[in-house]
Amino acid sequence: MHIADGVLSGPVLAATGALAAAGVAVGLRQMDYERVPRVGVLASVFFVASLIHVPIGPASAHLILNGLMGFLLGWAAFPALAAALLLQAILFGYGGLVALGANLVSMALPAVACYHLFARWVRPAWGGRQLFCLGFLAGVTSIALSCVLMALALYLSGREFLAAIAAISLAHVPVAAIEGFVTGSAVAFLHKVRPEFLAAPLRSRCE
Repeated sequence: MHIADGVLSGPVLAATGALAAAGVAVGLRQMDYERVPRVGVLASVFFVASLIHVPIGPASAHLILNGLMGFLLGWAAFPALAAALLLQAILFGYGGLVALGANLVSMALPAVACYHLFARWVRPAWGGRQLFCLGFLAGVTSIALSCVLMALALYLSGREFLAAIAAISLAHVPVAAIEGFVTGSAVAFLHKVRPEFLAAPLRSRCE
């Protein structure tokens, strides 16, 4: 889902860059030092998982795991994904530096949305099956929202990307199903071995 440099228009790059900077600032402000290792581990998981990708026009299809990151990190998904995307752009040329803000917004904003939609409502009494379903929904929703944001960025940059938008959206249907299964399984597993990971993941100090 990386958008390459030279694809998006100037206004779209400026808007997404501003949103990305704001998201990283909020994420850093809300990070607890005790949970920095968790942020680093999940950033590494994303870095490795998203290296295996299939180019599709101006973007690519690959596992993102932003639903899982949102579930466990909340707003801290922004700095975690920012670090991973920056390293991918520098080391492998995935996405590029100019489009970094757009790529970050398309992946991190759905992660935060999934935190508010699903993770915040986890109850200690819930069983593994309930948590799997919640995680599955988070995984599917995160990919769907990422596709919408990426499609919007491409559409606002030019009507010539309509065919690419359709192809990218179609290619991410199986990705959404896989993400849902992986996220649901991870959440259910963590409920068994480290249930504290599912308790108030990096919530705002104002909550």
